[in-house]
Amino acid sequence: MDLASWILGLSLIVLTIAIHTTGVVVMAFRMEPRIRRRVGKYALDPQRAIPMVSASIGLVALKLAILHGLEGVLWASAYRWLGAFDSFTNASVYSLSTMVSLDVPGLVLPERLRLTSALEAVNGVLLFGISTAFMFAVMQAYFSTLFRRGPHDTQAEEDR
Repeated sequence: MDLASWILGLSLIVLTIAIHTTGVVVMAFRMEPRIRRRVGKYALDPQRAIPMVSASIGLVALKLAILHGLEGVLWASAYRWLGAFDSFTNASVYSLSTMVSLDVPGLVLPERLRLTSALEAVNGVLLFGISTAFMFAVMQAYFSTLFRRGPHDTQAEEDR
């Protein structure tokens, strides 16, 4: 068992999860009032909100992609610091590929760091899980706000 690889890998997992969840929570707090304000304009015709909702979800996806990139750069920095790659570009490509469990021919870690690479793949699964859950939560927030029915809406439907 390679204790140094475990310590490095688990430390980077904790660090990147902390960064990612902080970013997601900050986005959530900033989005909540905006969702209410923007969606209120479309209460009578929710279909008109489609471009705004699509753009907002696209912006969330972009911010999440930036977070994933920064987290990949942290792993790449560790690989570079340990002398695993001769360039930061190669370390970054390897790191981002490992996060999504993609094998890049020609980029291989030294045997002493292979456990670290496996831990990065685990980290990628966790990070993408958080991102997926957040994107789903954002969509749910928009949908529940757009299609919320108040007491006056129920009465109006009963009168029809």
